Amino acid sequence: MKSGLNFLVAAKRCEIAELQQLALTSALVNVTGRLVHGLQRERGLSNLFLGSQGLQFGEMRAGQIAECRQIEAELRTCFDELDTESARLGNGARLFSRIAYVLHGLDALDGLRARVQALEWTPQQATEAYVRLIAGLLAVVFEAADSASDPEISRLLVALFNFMQGKEFAGQERAAGSALFAGGRAVAEEQQRLLHLIESQERCLEVFAEFSNPQVVALWNTAQASAMLAELERLRRVLCTAPHGSPLNAQVSQAWFDCCSRRIDRMKAVEDQLARDLLQACEQKIAAANVELNSFHALHTAPATEADVLSFFRAPDARGTAAFGAGAQGYGLHLERSILELVQEQARRLQTMSEELDTVRASLNERKLIERAKGLLMAHRHLSEEEAHKTMRQMAMNQNRRLIEVAEAVLAMADVLPERPR
Repeated sequence: MKSGLNFLVAAKRCEIAELQQLALTSALVNVTGRLVHGLQRERGLSNLFLGSQGLQFGEMRAGQIAECRQIEAELRTCFDELDTESARLGNGARLFSRIAYVLHGLDALDGLRARVQALEWTPQQATEAYVRLIAGLLAVVFEAADSASDPEISRLLVALFNFMQGKEFAGQERAAGSALFAGGRAVAEEQQRLLHLIESQERCLEVFAEFSNPQVVALWNTAQASAMLAELERLRRVLCTAPHGSPLNAQVSQAWFDCCSRRIDRMKAVEDQLARDLLQACEQKIAAANVELNSFHALHTAPATEADVLSFFRAPDARGTAAFGAGAQGYGLHLERSILELVQEQARRLQTMSEELDTVRASLNERKLIERAKGLLMAHRHLSEEEAHKTMRQMAMNQNRRLIEVAEAVLAMADVLPERPR
């Protein structure tokens, strides 16, 4: 007959398996982040290339494409190494669906590049195409964050996802500003888009700061404190305050791209630190879990004393252990705790983890609801993503409510909204 110790060992093995899966997922997130960074730079160079009618930036763009292809090969290898047969991954259906979508986009990437090279697409069309692919890659990171079963790792994933999303908005700002400068004319619609992207960056970075560790937040704050940020703000004002249709100095496009790139490269350094912290946390937790598993194996199973048996019904003391269970003869005397204490400790730890995970996932759930509400407004009011967000934000200000509360109210009206005319 199997004892309580048998099931404790089985529980610890399950925990180790989950941590090992998280370590693999974290490695996948790391490569995904590198590809996103490369595609962001490729997108900006493509906009400069298109804005100059193919006269400039062709060589730089070709070099960046070659780099992205190398990272793409690494990512495809990571996808191949995922276990798609056992169905043990908790959110496998969502994660694998995201990966299938990304692979479809990666397969189409050379077609996008060919159209840019032939000057067949506008900068706006190229930007939208790159944004769609990068959004798919970030969705893979989101699913990884949503699936984490360890609260510390979950917090790190949430911080990393939001920082990567903020960096993507910074990349879109670089691409949109590059197209404006290279085109030589201010366009009101694109200026509004820039303002939305700047605000979206700040929103993501606030969530990052909430869930990241203080050392990484300090690293980010240090990276921002420079003349580079002042130059970026100056160029932002030039772009965003110019009257619609007024000329812009096309020669400044390279300065804008370089300034934005320096900031994004510093963001990449912070992102890399987040990724290293994530992998280190996984490795440390796996090592600690293996040590504990070995301690379980070391326990011997001499008959339990009456005090051991009855301690199940005794109230825990201030330390959270049973009143006369600690130090009882029989189970694991050299570890100075009984199997009952191990069970109690495991139960308390799992309860604490569950409560911490609920807190962390609340941020992800809020994001899901806000995105769904924006999608509903876009469908029924024929709004762009920026307009839908602006509408919800204005509603929140007018009603003195949080954005998530407005999103919930919008979704509650979904059933009574008229169908979108075809």
